[in-house]
Amino acid sequence: MLAAETLGEDVHALWPALRQARSARAVSPELVALYEQRADVPVSVFTNMLAQAGAHIDVLVYAAVFLHESYPRFNDLLRERAAAGCLVRIAVGDPGSSNVQQRGAEERFGHGIESRCRLALMHYRPLADVPGIEVRTHATTLYNSIYRADDQVMINAHVWGVNAYGAPVWHLRRSGEGGMFDTYTRSFDAVWETAMPVSEG
Repeated sequence: MLAAETLGEDVHALWPALRQARSARAVSPELVALYEQRADVPVSVFTNMLAQAGAHIDVLVYAAVFLHESYPRFNDLLRERAAAGCLVRIAVGDPGSSNVQQRGAEERFGHGIESRCRLALMHYRPLADVPGIEVRTHATTLYNSIYRADDQVMINAHVWGVNAYGAPVWHLRRSGEGGMFDTYTRSFDAVWETAMPVSEG
């Protein structure tokens, strides 16, 4: 346990067998942490994870403007990762899509979510022509927001009628083929194929 604390790592990430030993319940070895709501997660958890990425950063959201609002250097972080050879893919909700508009009605947020999608696009548009970064808009039903950095991912599960900041988040680390991590990355890839490129202009 002292080793995990010294390394700043989750003890169950270092020794997954401990998870099975402590409980008879089925617990995924990929689960690093579970938060009751996104508002409980310090933005530094997101930014530190993304800052460590060496190969892949994938972000699938409707807006998630909390990243830029809480961390004004967020675009710089993405530029730095891309310059270091990381492939960065950002998929933001199309504010004109019926699914975005329906989400606003379900969350009793009205046109607020459409406005936040436009604000997100305003933040990300300067990155659209940066080598290694691609920004797209999607019109899918967003069941989960996905924030991936290499073999780690933060999943913000969406709950009908609840704003994203009030819905649970789980932090996963890939531990092998066919786990939850792979399920979510395949979901990202499927949405990405339907999404439309955004240009800087």
